[in-house]
Amino acid sequence: MKNSVVRESGGLVDVIDRILDKGLVLNADISVSVGGTELLGVKITATIASFETAAKYGLEFPSGTNFNAPAWEKISETYATCPDCGNRRAERLLIEEGCPICGWESPLKKKNIPVSKQKNANKSEDSLYRNL
Repeated sequence: MKNSVVRESGGLVDVIDRILDKGLVLNADISVSVGGTELLGVKITATIASFETAAKYGLEFPSGTNFNAPAWEKISETYATCPDCGNRRAERLLIEEGCPICGWESPLKKKNIPVSKQKNANKSEDSLYRNL
């Protein structure tokens, strides 16, 4: 049977995190009419999302946005979710280091296995390791 992650609602912080992660688009049409004649019409579209989400969906950024900032490098990074606790982390780190929250380790993690031992004049014994 597959383990399922059960999450409790954490309140406002979880709602904001979800909105920034997935994005939210609000469309509003406002019109002011007098006697069946439209005097004023306003169409509003507002988008609330993190820069990462906005870049993923190709949304337009405000003028003056510095695209050379170090934070933009994180956008190209792929994120994954720990299968045990649901912690969201960079996929590379989750595979290489595992989950720091619950201690889960990836079966794809590279392990150091001793290949051979040799004597060295400076040290008593050195092990050579091979990455799998």
